[in-house]
Amino acid sequence: MKHPRQSSRLDNVGMTASILCAVHCALVPLLITSLPLFGLGFLANPWFEWVMITIAVFVGFYAIGISYFRSHHRILPAVLLLGGFLLIIIGHVYVKSWREAIIVPFGGLLIATAHFFNYKYTTICRADNTLFHMKHSHPHSH
Repeated sequence: MKHPRQSSRLDNVGMTASILCAVHCALVPLLITSLPLFGLGFLANPWFEWVMITIAVFVGFYAIGISYFRSHHRILPAVLLLGGFLLIIIGHVYVKSWREAIIVPFGGLLIATAHFFNYKYTTICRADNTLFHMKHSHPHSH
């Protein structure tokens, strides 16, 4: 089945991007004054952050959706993903203090965790399906 492998690749991208997002959200407030010196001022731009969040939403729900409907049927990755995005949105929109630098990275780590569980569940189901097909595809000798 081609789709779970595609989902696994997207989960790898999602985990990496989510961890980078968490690091970005934790460090940018600390380094905001020095970013322009290194030509990285765009990293503190709210538009950049919202574009990255939007891409992460589509990648996350696509990868987890494929795996949920075609493979593992477990809700935990979707719940973690939704919770992570809610924390990021709450942190960016409603929290304007030092707490934002804690809430938003935690949301990113929650999204990375969602991709991790999705990857693991998909891998387990793929292994189970392979064993099932190997067991039932060979004629029994009497």
